Amino acid sequence: MARDITDGMSAPDTAPFRDARYAPRALEVEKRGETLILRNPTPYSDAVRTTTEPLARWAAEAPDRVWLAERIPGAEGWRTITYAEAKARIEALTGGLAALGLGSGQPLLILARNGIDHALIAYAAMSLGAPAAPVSPQYGLKGADLTRLAHAVERLKPAAVYADDAEAFGEALAAPFLAGLPTIVSRDARPGDIAFADLLNSAPRGPVAEPDDIAKLLLTSGSTGKPKAVVCTHANIALNAAQIEACYTDPEPPVLVNSAPWSHSLGANAILHMVLHRGGTLYIDAGQPVSARFEETVRNLREVATTYHNMVPAGWAMLVGELERDETLAAKFFEKVRVLQYGGASMAQSILDRVQAVAVKTVGERITFAAGYGATETGPTACNIHWLNARSGMVGLPTPGTTVKLAPPDGVTGGEGGKFEIRVKGPQVSPGYLDQPEATEQAFDEDGFYRLGDAARLADPQDPSAGLVFDGRLVENFKLASGAFVAAGALRVAAVSALGGLVSDAIVCGEGREGIGLMLFLDAKTCERLGDDAAVRAAIAERLAAYNQQAKGGTGRIARALVLDGAPNAASGELTDKGYINQALARERRPTELERLFAEAPDDGVMRF
Repeated sequence: MARDITDGMSAPDTAPFRDARYAPRALEVEKRGETLILRNPTPYSDAVRTTTEPLARWAAEAPDRVWLAERIPGAEGWRTITYAEAKARIEALTGGLAALGLGSGQPLLILARNGIDHALIAYAAMSLGAPAAPVSPQYGLKGADLTRLAHAVERLKPAAVYADDAEAFGEALAAPFLAGLPTIVSRDARPGDIAFADLLNSAPRGPVAEPDDIAKLLLTSGSTGKPKAVVCTHANIALNAAQIEACYTDPEPPVLVNSAPWSHSLGANAILHMVLHRGGTLYIDAGQPVSARFEETVRNLREVATTYHNMVPAGWAMLVGELERDETLAAKFFEKVRVLQYGGASMAQSILDRVQAVAVKTVGERITFAAGYGATETGPTACNIHWLNARSGMVGLPTPGTTVKLAPPDGVTGGEGGKFEIRVKGPQVSPGYLDQPEATEQAFDEDGFYRLGDAARLADPQDPSAGLVFDGRLVENFKLASGAFVAAGALRVAAVSALGGLVSDAIVCGEGREGIGLMLFLDAKTCERLGDDAAVRAAIAERLAAYNQQAKGGTGRIARALVLDGAPNAASGELTDKGYINQALARERRPTELERLFAEAPDDGVMRF
């Protein structure tokens, strides 16, 4: 029976860490004026240079080990596939795709949720040199705005389509921009569709892809314009997995429960392919970090003791409440896990501290919290925390074989302790964007470093090896009417942290206004404990007032706040697949609330400070 285990919890600052099996940290530092160059000289293996080579290895060395598991629909238990079974089915699918005419440079558009069939057909396409092109399921599920999918198809130019469920994606599959393309379907096939099961009966064909072939085409988030198709070569993906592996001295295959979508590089490369590279097991989680879907994640974590757990901050904010309330869940969760990680956005320190408190209460140890950093264009992992850590907001240091340039951004003074723009060079960095040479040229600086558009600062200005702290998206920043510059990303994290679990996220507003405003999404379960709406508002007002006392000047002080009804809208793209808010789109979709927030004579629902 679940029992609340929060009584008597205190900050576990002195508890020992569980061994994370990290390799020693290494860093070379070069200073060029106000620019810093950081290199990680740790050796990593470059022997594996295509995405399909690890499959052959593990099918031979551990044929009966489970690679992937997914829930059986409408029943208890898991459907699993071993490495040997996966290799055989991928070779059959490769033969079937080749018979349909797919070959090098001819993309397979994937409209599907994470699942075993999705993984098998993606690796089959890649083994042919046919790029796997998974797009967000939000682009094609019922009720979706199909203009986003139409743009994706125009950009990707697919030669065939795979859908896990023709009924779920029926409107999209019937769209004129997909007319005439061979369509492969796992469930509810329509007349004329090719059944996935039939394709498994094809004559097998081995992999023919070369390291420089395109393995995947992954769309950017579109937060700064229409999505671009990022070219991910086999070598980019394979070598990034080797770089991550070199951060550890851990021969044990990892075990994960994970829901990160495979339409993005975090889920597709840093999770799915990293598991394959290391011969691990991935339990595919159909849950999502939203109240209506998170119970599935909790259900899975009750059954599977993971060795590594990665979630977006919104997921951690929900999971920590469950861990605090349920000692049985906490015991299972902390049984074997050695590394906890968040990605996709910055996470409030208060959430991390609460997780550590439950860990110490449950197993007497802290579990190191890592964070990966990068973008679709960087593999994704350009930096990560590969040492014992209990601090949020860190982006770590370069992964083995990666060089990071820290350059003073335009209009901002850099140097020791200042704000820097992050730029990256390494074997995992994409050669650019499909059929967009101008965008590709603009993405790299004069020295060939990819420009991510993010800011960072040194955790310790006197010691770069202490790591980098994320300092916001440069493209999210804005100016107040006074001309004062607001670092929106860093402010959002600080404010959400100060609110201590009362809110799940915040939209930072104020461009051209007299002061900064927040539109807040409540965390329903935390707020239930406080009682009525008046108590919740009072708690928010009290904590934001305390935050303002510590804020630095007008660029950090909150002037107004408004609680929003409901949650971010995933179907619109406002809430990304990775669980963070597209700030610009969220503001654009709420003109009425924005005007209400900054009204000259605001109503009683607007908190003023």
